Amino acid sequence: MPADPIRKIALIAHDGKKAEMISFALQHKDALAQFELVATGTTGSLLSEEAGLTVHRYLSGPLGGDVQIAAEVIEGTVQAVFFFVDPLDKHPHDPDIQTLMRACNVHNVPLATNTATARRILSGEVLGND
Repeated sequence: MPADPIRKIALIAHDGKKAEMISFALQHKDALAQFELVATGTTGSLLSEEAGLTVHRYLSGPLGGDVQIAAEVIEGTVQAVFFFVDPLDKHPHDPDIQTLMRACNVHNVPLATNTATARRILSGEVLGND
């Protein structure tokens, strides 16, 4: 019998939403720990240091981390993306952000841009947690 495939969640947060991501991770630490976690640079560092989660870190978003995660979405190795977006701030790497969001939409990968949606994805049937 083949082993269960590794389930992976990507975690990303704009600077104005990093505290919200850490709070979310602390509240859902046990559930998140059931997944392989990947994140962009600073977000990954904070999740590791402040929430005690094991996280594989990519580059920071502005340096290409969003695109690295988009590649994993396209390859089918990421089952969900939690990208806490700050809609009130400008982001110079917006084309990379749009690439990631487009990859999620094209490849039918759940994308949470806020805590309410992330909670729903994490607790529901979306990721097979029934």
